[in-house]
Amino acid sequence: MVPVVSGYIAATQEGVVTTLGRGGSDYTATILGAALKVDEVWIWTDVDGLMTADPKVIQEAKMLPELSYREAAEMAIFGAKAMHPRALEPIIRENTPARIRNVFNPTNQGTLISSHQKTKNTEAVKAVAVIKDVAMINVGGAGMVGAPGSYARVLEVLSRSGINVMMISAAVSEANISLVVRRSLLGRALSALEIAVLGKGLVSEVTSEDDVCVVAAMGAKMKGTLGVASRIFTAVARKGINIRMIAQGSSELNISFVVKEADSMEVVRAIHEEFKLGKN
Repeated sequence: MVPVVSGYIAATQEGVVTTLGRGGSDYTATILGAALKVDEVWIWTDVDGLMTADPKVIQEAKMLPELSYREAAEMAIFGAKAMHPRALEPIIRENTPARIRNVFNPTNQGTLISSHQKTKNTEAVKAVAVIKDVAMINVGGAGMVGAPGSYARVLEVLSRSGINVMMISAAVSEANISLVVRRSLLGRALSALEIAVLGKGLVSEVTSEDDVCVVAAMGAKMKGTLGVASRIFTAVARKGINIRMIAQGSSELNISFVVKEADSMEVVRAIHEEFKLGKN
């Protein structure tokens, strides 16, 4: 017996029929796969698998044969054309592998996502991605120094306005905080901040840049590998490109930074070449 189950359909807590939203079909597949304890969940799409970079930007981009769950989640968050990060949750709990495959190229084995990887990747960075259509906001003021809750106040104002902050970087001086938001929400964000915090003893300046993008270098082996950040930033510096903002989480799975959008292709190419991602 082969059960055929429609994806994407769900119900609210009140039992009202609804949809799961973006990635809902994949989520349906991973829920069923985890519940049935299958050997693998196959996600059929229109690409061979996850790539080292966007092949439209880097012609030498290669398909990644294997990724860890956390690497796949990072790449999905940064717009890789594959699974939604939430769709990974059921199979991570059950340790069920998933495979991204191309419906137009069924002989290709695609990218395997699992907790164990057989192939050895010598480079710490596995992939590099870009998020465009973003803007950077800089909030600063001497009143923020040593003032408990000053950053929380800024974030609260944006939260009340329905604005998600994608990236944060703060100086140890506490006098400045930089934020990245969707470009379409920049006007609303600036208006909310200027009304709520500007000129009230806490913040003395709110500025923005709307011609930027976020570049992210990702890979599980970045954790504990010395000199990764140095190699990334040196490669970018060789191109004469200035980095506007940097952020790295404690997981060390990715280093994200902001550059001018006009420089994005050159930055991606520089990192791709530095870590020889086109030769793996």
